[in-house]
Amino acid sequence: MLADDHTGILNEIRQLLSPEFEIARVVFDGNALMEATAALRPDIVVSDLNMPGLNGIEAGRAILRQGLCNAVVLLTMYNDSFLIRGALRAGIRGYVLKVDAGEELGAALHVVLSGGRYLSREARAQWSEDDAEDQSSPRG
Repeated sequence: MLADDHTGILNEIRQLLSPEFEIARVVFDGNALMEATAALRPDIVVSDLNMPGLNGIEAGRAILRQGLCNAVVLLTMYNDSFLIRGALRAGIRGYVLKVDAGEELGAALHVVLSGGRYLSREARAQWSEDDAEDQSSPRG
């Protein structure tokens, strides 16, 4: 299942994934994502972070808590360690930046479907940089 509020992005992601993955449905907001996931029970959801209604983290958290699918991967333009951390705490196992999607989204889906966690190259770099800064900061 794919969710994004930009039709052009959805079309590109569908073309990228369709040779290897079956796309059950495409939706345009977080509320529609919840409804479609409850109805279809897909193996995995690929969702944008910033959408009308529920955002990708909120929808992903609810989908996983309700057992509506096995895994959620966020596909976003936001390379922010706060958002990455929030997604992982919500149980989301994949965080892929849209700039990395062409090279990494398929691999991310395979890793996540096999039970792993995946951060795209740029997200890993941001995560590592912020963790290094946190470790060098004095703690009180």
